[in-house]
Amino acid sequence: MMKTHISSTTTAAAIAVVLAALTPAQGVAADAIETRVFTSAAPRGILREMAPVFERVTGHRLVIESAFSTDLKRRIEAGDPFDVAILPPDIADDLMRRHKLVAGSRVGLGRTGMGVAVRTGAPKPDIGTVDAFRLALLAAPTVAYADGGASGVQFHGILARLGIAEAMKPKLRPYPSGGAVEALARGEADLVVIGISPILSMPAVSLVGWLPPELQSYIVFTGSIGAAAKQHEDAQTLLNLLTSPAAIALFKSQGFEPAPR
Repeated sequence: MMKTHISSTTTAAAIAVVLAALTPAQGVAADAIETRVFTSAAPRGILREMAPVFERVTGHRLVIESAFSTDLKRRIEAGDPFDVAILPPDIADDLMRRHKLVAGSRVGLGRTGMGVAVRTGAPKPDIGTVDAFRLALLAAPTVAYADGGASGVQFHGILARLGIAEAMKPKLRPYPSGGAVEALARGEADLVVIGISPILSMPAVSLVGWLPPELQSYIVFTGSIGAAAKQHEDAQTLLNLLTSPAAIALFKSQGFEPAPR
């Protein structure tokens, strides 16, 4: 399991320097063409880091809309306009079979595991073993999680496996996409159990550690072009950037590792 932490700011700066040497500078006009991305919450920070690079290369504005994957799927099925969708492979494959995504456009971006975080400065509990993690959950007054996302589904499954689902019900604090880690930072919860990436992108919280290997599960993310994309060339440019060596380092800095092929 990859656990090395690299400064995302440094990595993004390196990407910008490399591309600046290869491409002429382009400004982004106030009325610039928009390339719209639908993304699950975990890769959102990476897209924000990459946005200035994309805009330099294309001269077009990158608009990032994030939500739980299931909500994005419903929006895509309803015909909401987008150019690129970053989704787990099962959802992407289903949409591709139904001609909502361009066949053959899907690329793997990486996978991220689940971890535990506390507010910066708070004591870090022992979660190094299954028993220690179980006790840490039972000892925490409140535990935040992503309600409706893949990590939330996995978290509930873990509570059932540990035999503490009923005992934890009064302690659980569900939040919408992107809200659980922010709630921890505000002091609304004592722990959060969620994908690693949102933890690493929030300065006011501290990673306690990854879940014990026996309980660990991974969420895989892919990128695909929308079948009705208005900016098909820009969409392909974005996917190329997101799979470049520099972007791979940025993904790594945010708790991702290469997805198994």
